[in-house]
Amino acid sequence: MSAPFTTDRAIRIMAGTFVLLSLGLGVEGSPMFISKNFLWFTAFVGANLFQSGFTQFCPAEMIMVKLGLKRNDGASCGR
Repeated sequence: MSAPFTTDRAIRIMAGTFVLLSLGLGVEGSPMFISKNFLWFTAFVGANLFQSGFTQFCPAEMIMVKLGLKRNDGASCGR
């Protein structure tokens, strides 16, 4: 039986997708390469995850809760 789909899981999926996509678009060796400037988006996602670990402020979680996802009691992002 799988765990319920909570904001914690959704944030991990979203952050991982954004990092992989921006790396694919920003690294010259990638077949999806467009511009090195996409690497700034990778840095933004990492910085947001880093700050949310200390401040527990996560705009993505706030949006997901408004859309109806349930918070995980041990969520690492937001509150």
